[in-house]
Amino acid sequence: QVQLAESGGGLVQAGGSLRLTCTASTRVFSLYVVGWFRQAPGKERDLVAAIYNGSARYLADAVKGRFTISRDDVKRTVYLQMSDMTPEATAIYYCAAKVRGGTEYGSFGQGIQVTVSA
Repeated sequence: QVQLAESGGGLVQAGGSLRLTCTASTRVFSLYVVGWFRQAPGKERDLVAAIYNGSARYLADAVKGRFTISRDDVKRTVYLQMSDMTPEATAIYYCAAKVRGGTEYGSFGQGIQVTVSA
């Protein structure tokens, strides 16, 4: 399994921006698909964004146009840039990884709180 560590969360006002960072322990980071999940209070954990290799990305409909995901394989890091944030984005955000071609995300970080105030 890959060890993942999230950073960059916190409190932001509605309309503001935050950038989350996920750093991985593996030296073969480029072989992994990395995703960001979020779980709001009382709700299930949902996939928000994922990045494969090259320019292949996934963004959930709820965040398209406001969130972007990028990666730096040399730094073994994935970023989630969140802009024009709304209170609905308040959740614990988790970084996750799976081997390219795999079906399940097998590694998750501990999660980081993001709170958007109205």
